[in-house]
Amino acid sequence: MTAGLFDLPELRAREDTGLPERLARSLAETTAGWQLSTAQVGDWLAERTLANRFLVERIPFDRLDQWAFVEDGARLAHRSGKFFTVEGLRVTVDQGPVLNWDQPIIKQPEVGILGLLLKEFDGVPHLLMQAKMEPGNPNLLQLSPTVQATRSNYTKVHRGSAVRYLEYFVDPTRGRVLADVLQSEQGSWFHQKINRNMIVEVDEDVPLGDDFRWLTLGQIGELLRRDNVVNMDARTVLACAPIGSDEVDALHSDTELLSWFTAERARREMRVELMPLTEVNDWRRGPWSIDHEAGRYFSVVAVSVAAGNREVTRWTQPLLEPHGLAVTAFLARRIGGVPHVLVHAKAEAGLRDTIELAPTVQYTPENYAHLTGADRPPYLDLVLAAGPESVRYEAVHSEEGGRFLNAEGRYLVVDVDEADVPLDPPPGFRWVTPGQLRFLARHPHYVNVQARTLLACLNTGAVGW
Repeated sequence: MTAGLFDLPELRAREDTGLPERLARSLAETTAGWQLSTAQVGDWLAERTLANRFLVERIPFDRLDQWAFVEDGARLAHRSGKFFTVEGLRVTVDQGPVLNWDQPIIKQPEVGILGLLLKEFDGVPHLLMQAKMEPGNPNLLQLSPTVQATRSNYTKVHRGSAVRYLEYFVDPTRGRVLADVLQSEQGSWFHQKINRNMIVEVDEDVPLGDDFRWLTLGQIGELLRRDNVVNMDARTVLACAPIGSDEVDALHSDTELLSWFTAERARREMRVELMPLTEVNDWRRGPWSIDHEAGRYFSVVAVSVAAGNREVTRWTQPLLEPHGLAVTAFLARRIGGVPHVLVHAKAEAGLRDTIELAPTVQYTPENYAHLTGADRPPYLDLVLAAGPESVRYEAVHSEEGGRFLNAEGRYLVVDVDEADVPLDPPPGFRWVTPGQLRFLARHPHYVNVQARTLLACLNTGAVGW
């Protein structure tokens, strides 16, 4: 990585200089870990699915327990006042084919914890992964971080059992913090939601629960090549891992990159205002769902859930259900022999700072099918038309299963050349190295959650160069 604003030798000297080498050993071990071979993980997840009772049933809003439309329908909220609410949002932007719109949005002001424990076995670092059921996952059970909990969860608002291994992430004396950063989540569906992403290394023996197993970075990378195995919360933490990088000669220095990004934030205008659901234009509330009148974007629905291995075994809740399979992609190329990906300084209504670095393409094609010409999202058609010879990586991953129902994205890394995208791309786009993206992901509000999924794939070797 080139010298720049974040080149702070006095701070880096205090870091573990051997950590990148140790993580490289974990990255190199792709087939067998201390407990399970990679080939055995699928059978273990199937066994954990059979060992617990999981049931998700759609219900009408009037069957929600502890949830209700309050203030004459202005908000959908939990009786405790905790967890989250569904409210209305009015948005006005300065550019694009649509300059203003209304929508429902999830407001969750609590800061949750997404934490991975790391421990060495036979000299190879392993991460403690959890087989966790989320009601919105299309296959229910996926690999999650060691701890994945909202503040309401771990303070037991639901009166359930304690969150396992939480003590390692709230008591700094229990281990050594390797990563700790506040990160945003989906800016189109959440209003200013952030979570604390943590990696903590321990030396002590850790009692192992039935739903937990130690896996290497390389094993997780292999699993990220499969559809719907590693959940979103695990991916975002993996993106923040302090992976080393041998890159030199990035197209743009760190200072140039940060100056461009700051200018993008400064030039864009977006006004957002929370509002009652009853005043949201173009959306209709029925007994089973809240829907856009054109049938696009998403719906707000309700479900009843039974899960034998959760802190609470039965509950009901609202979920946001997207319409269509999202397409999320980095365009990639070598510049001067150095790998680069094309990032988009993307404005999203729910982000605290309006703009974060997103993948080149982050759209659901069905929502834009009615648009033509210059109104089409940049590079979407290039990604949709990409042949297999140019697709470096492709897998389907689901989004946050605790808030979204069957929300899936087709994640890709697509090779391009100068004829497709020049070194000086259109406004709002910039070529960056994976190493630059890695470093920015260790700081809040630079890299959005979709880009962090693809960065996790780069960090774990799922995407090869």
